[in-house]
Amino acid sequence: MNYANCDNNTDLVSGVRQATKCTGAKYPKDPKQLGPLVLAYIGDTIYDLFVRTELVDSTTLTAHGLHIGAAKRVCAKAQAAAFRRGRNAHMGSVPKNAAIIDYRIATGMEALVGYLYLSGKDERLSQLMRIALHDTAEIAEQAEK
Repeated sequence: MNYANCDNNTDLVSGVRQATKCTGAKYPKDPKQLGPLVLAYIGDTIYDLFVRTELVDSTTLTAHGLHIGAAKRVCAKAQAAAFRRGRNAHMGSVPKNAAIIDYRIATGMEALVGYLYLSGKDERLSQLMRIALHDTAEIAEQAEK
């Protein structure tokens, strides 16, 4: 599939659904029955996929440059700045390079992304990701200054 200059990222989500053979509008399991950390687990991957796709589409960076750019945008601090609300589960540990509040907020965002993805709410997921990607891009630019 071609995702270049795609204003509607639901094509990206649809491509993932086809590749994983989850072609129905909804995931076979009820996302409301899954724990917040399970939702955050899948949400982290979906979020990362959106960030990487956007970077490949909008830059001419090398593979190393893409990795550095993605790392700046998927870190807990950048996610927390893009999303300041969310319900969080109790985590067993926090990465040493992340503030506890940023990590919990980022986990909440990832859980929301996971819930929207597994619920088949692709349009809402795409709207959220457009906002989040815009905010994390600004944060990454400020960090470089």
